[in-house]
Amino acid sequence: MKHLFWILGLWCMGQTYAQDYQDTWTGFFSFVSIKDVAQSEDRIYVASENAVYSFDIWSGDIETLTTINGLSGESITEIHYSQTYGLLMIGHDNGLIELLSDNSDQVVQIVDILEKPSIPPNIKRINHFYEYGAQLYIATDYGISVYDLNALEFGDTYYIGALGSTLSVSQTTILDPYIYAASAQSGVKRALLDGPDLIDYNSWESVVQGGVTGIQTLNDAVYFARTNQRVLRLAPEPAELMADFGSDPIVDFRVNLNVLTITTEGAVYTYGADFNPLNSLVFPNDLEDQWTVGLGFAEVIYAGTNENGLLRKTSGNQTLETIVPLGPIRNDPFAIDTSPGQLWVGFGEVTVSFNPYPLSYRGLSQYKDELWHNIPAAELLGASDIVNVKINPKNPDEVFCSSFQFGLLKVNNGAPEILYDASNSPLAPPTDNPAAGLRVYGADFDRDNNMWFVQTKVDEGLVRLSPTGQMGRVDLTDIINPEDELALTDVQVSREGYVFFGSAQNGLIGFNPTNNSFNRITEGAGNGNLPSTDVRTLAFDTSNRLWIGTREGLRVLYNVNGFFQNGNTTQAQSIIILEDGVAQELLFQQSVTDIEVDGSNNKWIATASSGVFYVSSNGQETLLRFTKDNSPLPSNNVQDIAIDDSTGRVYFATTKGLVAFEGTATEGRDDLANAYVFPNPVRPNFTGSVTIDGLSSGATVKITDVGGNLVHEATSQGGSVLWDTRAFGRYKVASGVYFVLITAQDAIETKVLKIMIIR
Repeated sequence: MKHLFWILGLWCMGQTYAQDYQDTWTGFFSFVSIKDVAQSEDRIYVASENAVYSFDIWSGDIETLTTINGLSGESITEIHYSQTYGLLMIGHDNGLIELLSDNSDQVVQIVDILEKPSIPPNIKRINHFYEYGAQLYIATDYGISVYDLNALEFGDTYYIGALGSTLSVSQTTILDPYIYAASAQSGVKRALLDGPDLIDYNSWESVVQGGVTGIQTLNDAVYFARTNQRVLRLAPEPAELMADFGSDPIVDFRVNLNVLTITTEGAVYTYGADFNPLNSLVFPNDLEDQWTVGLGFAEVIYAGTNENGLLRKTSGNQTLETIVPLGPIRNDPFAIDTSPGQLWVGFGEVTVSFNPYPLSYRGLSQYKDELWHNIPAAELLGASDIVNVKINPKNPDEVFCSSFQFGLLKVNNGAPEILYDASNSPLAPPTDNPAAGLRVYGADFDRDNNMWFVQTKVDEGLVRLSPTGQMGRVDLTDIINPEDELALTDVQVSREGYVFFGSAQNGLIGFNPTNNSFNRITEGAGNGNLPSTDVRTLAFDTSNRLWIGTREGLRVLYNVNGFFQNGNTTQAQSIIILEDGVAQELLFQQSVTDIEVDGSNNKWIATASSGVFYVSSNGQETLLRFTKDNSPLPSNNVQDIAIDDSTGRVYFATTKGLVAFEGTATEGRDDLANAYVFPNPVRPNFTGSVTIDGLSSGATVKITDVGGNLVHEATSQGGSVLWDTRAFGRYKVASGVYFVLITAQDAIETKVLKIMIIR
């Protein structure tokens, strides 16, 4: 119980609980890039880029801790487990500290360093935790802060640089009577632990000059690691050289349970008392990777890597065991697409001005049947910078991936099948600039299952790939100068077969395949009324309206048919909403990165800096707004969105990870056979809306009480409707049984369901 009172004490002192989102969200984080490890009595805690997982030493069970559970999603730099207090501490590069007690599932956020205005934001990084008695010494990029684990409050901060200035401290340690601090800039400093005034920089004396990356106490000796890869014993004096790792950089230096673990990029070494060697682990030759952190025991070594998770070696066993939760290859998804039951993820990387250099060779990830299948970069037939993923709607086993340097990659049944490039297709790099490569981006299918895609910097930049694999190219020089265009971007095909595509510098371009005609609109009134010529994303809704996202706002093209008839007089329209009684333009000057339309014709809109907006079918009402402050989004920079229309799940690809919101808007069904209500019964602690799902599009839903009194009525735009359990939005209905009367749009098919509401 003492740990429970401890954590409650934190809350009472003004610290805050982070919200748990497990009921409505799912996280799909990558855990392969290991930043730190820590150990409790029966678990190994492992920190990846912005999430944590734990491994039960005895059962082998793995549990994850992500933004879904309340973590911030910020970059993790250090973790520490306190055996005395049963507490896991997580430090971040922005100064935030998060705590999780053994007796609580809720994450507590300590924001004192993060929000301290006197410390510049670029030097708040948490570098190391050192627990001594009831004091937690926190090494940071500005100095040392002390946190009292009994009083639950910060004590003094030690600025030990010249004349009391800030100094980046990599680690601290204590060997009575001294406290030691290691710095890559100033070597090792020490002060009397019980000295009268440790906040006075004059109390700290320099005992080692030059760069020092780590310092640890092992039994009755202090050891430190230099930036030149040498390890020395400082105390007892005189200092003595203990090891020299030459050109192999030391990346981690720690003591745990009287074992000193020294990790270099190429090997992990463990030492006991008097620096006696215990064990070692050389990095496997068959992995193109390196160690990042190590944790050694007498018989076991745990070692983290950049790209392969946590590996374990036990004495007498030459086989390394991989301990890592299933997930995608990386935590920076760029492009995603989904079809019922599967999700594909690409990890391309281009700058905001569409520069792919330096080229990023990264793999692909597929999520299917609740399992991850990862394809390494080496198997992508030479493709790099995957910036778009498109699943064939008539053959979900066929996936096309756009490489913004090497062409179009076709994946069939989970395996790369062909890379369309200059050697096997009409695709060719620019004749005057071959180094630009084959910069393929957006793609979409028409009703005849032709896939239209765009290639940048070539005259014939619009390409049609037929179902039989034949390519036809369309010359763009009559409408733009392709050579000067930075990038052709998203592609969307209307129900009439018109092909629309965006550009970085030339606005919105439309092509009519029936008569090979073009039209284009750009920014400004009279020219098309786009807020910017930089068009990033396009989406047709069920009313055949084209939603246009640019780097500086949103527009809607209401008359798609008139686009090719009215010439440059065609104007896209802004959406004007009332905000606090004042007329405002929806998403004014926001950089819109993606727009997706759900089964209810509502729009999910991603932005580069403000999270996600979920707006009504006409855009007049904001139904939901998700940011990293009110949701599990690990970043407000959302690169892409994908919706599984069979379940309503909405996937968000952010620059710091992939998460999904369990939405309710699904596509309309062919009939009412599978209509259902969820949750049912509605219990007293339920606070959301009831979902009537499995509907055909345009179905009428009427809800009545047992006396036949109508309390709610709606028409489905897709496959579902929501009811907030209020009588026409005014007051909550009483406990009892309610009837759901469903009538299909043609009035031929009907169905009756029941809802039990318990207040």
